[in-house]
Amino acid sequence: MLRLKILASVIPLAIVALFARGELLGGPRPCIEIAGTTVQIAALSWQAHRHVSFTNDPARATVRVQISDNAEAADFTVIDDIDTSEAGACESIAPPRLVAISRRPSASDPVIYLSRDGPADYRIFVSSKSFSPFDAAALIVGARGERHRVDAASL
Repeated sequence: MLRLKILASVIPLAIVALFARGELLGGPRPCIEIAGTTVQIAALSWQAHRHVSFTNDPARATVRVQISDNAEAADFTVIDDIDTSEAGACESIAPPRLVAISRRPSASDPVIYLSRDGPADYRIFVSSKSFSPFDAAALIVGARGERHRVDAASL
């Protein structure tokens, strides 16, 4: 009976420890380094310093990100040909700035319109096994922010 009580008290502590560290999702999360600051996709939304969201309606977007067909035309390029993230690729002394992709954005959060058509505030090229175009767009907007308010008339 004592073993059962010990087990019952250890399980909640382990769950709290996982939430506190944000390590519920195992493995490395997409990250980039810009000007000495590491920016990483948050494991848990409430931990994020910045939230971004995506829309399929260009009129609702506050920032446009174009998926480029070649790396030379992109403002931000992600290329890897390995199955796992390189150890230490985004390690820094300072804690990373965390970005979360939100399904329910607040009015102040950037809303990203991701497409292959221009014009765009940012152009990205992604050829990666660990980054999706959504991850890359969220990281670059989370790191740099919005350039300007997208006007429906400029589409």
